[in-house]
Amino acid sequence: MSDAASRPMPRRFGQTTRRDAWWAWPAVVLVVLTGFIVYATWAAFQNAHYTYGPYLSPFYSPELFGSSPHALFGPKPEAWPGWLPFSPALLILGIPAGFRFTCYYYRGAYYKAFWADPPACAVGEPRKSYLGEQRFPLILQNIHRYFLYLALLFLLILVHDVWKALWFTNPSTGAVRFGVGLGTLVMAVNVVLLAGYTLGCHSLRHLVGGGIDRLSEHPFRMKSYACVSCLNRGHMRWAWPSLVSVAFTDLYIRLCSMGVWTDVRLF
Repeated sequence: MSDAASRPMPRRFGQTTRRDAWWAWPAVVLVVLTGFIVYATWAAFQNAHYTYGPYLSPFYSPELFGSSPHALFGPKPEAWPGWLPFSPALLILGIPAGFRFTCYYYRGAYYKAFWADPPACAVGEPRKSYLGEQRFPLILQNIHRYFLYLALLFLLILVHDVWKALWFTNPSTGAVRFGVGLGTLVMAVNVVLLAGYTLGCHSLRHLVGGGIDRLSEHPFRMKSYACVSCLNRGHMRWAWPSLVSVAFTDLYIRLCSMGVWTDVRLF
């Protein structure tokens, strides 16, 4: 029997012998990621209602230029072209977005959901050949490790934002005092979830544990590798809650700023 005769026939798109609901998870990923992208894009272009008291939306942090007290370098530069939309979020949002877009886990998720590459294991694809990530544009996924370095910096900035969210200004006296609001807790939970996702990154696991022959001879790096590996095993469980928490944190601050929700001061 020839090799051609013994080779299995290629499946048509969607063809499979699987009897489970293989399409359910890709459908969920498609809906959730599409919803997040639509909301994040809309929120980024608003250039309004992204702060409330000491709270700053993670979509706008760090605020390099802007009209709020959180702006590091003052208002929008005068040289900014009038025809180009301005929003502090548009200056920085590409970094966390790039980190997630090039993430090893998210690649597998959105390749299935958006490109059906493949839609699921043992399910037919809408193409006959596999090109992989060796050609443009998917070869750009290799810059994930560099987005990691920036994401770690952004994580520290968000931790600082939580610290600032513990200090409230009395509008009548101008005095600043320590306190905790519901928004403080929302921002803190968001940072914890983002930390679990970022610190479990595959590239960070390689960074702390790679480049040496015997990890056991480096106790600190071995312990760090074990910690990152522990988070990495639940990477998917950190990826989705952290995605939702970023959007919810922005939504909470936005609705408080608009007067729709009232921030509860716990103490």
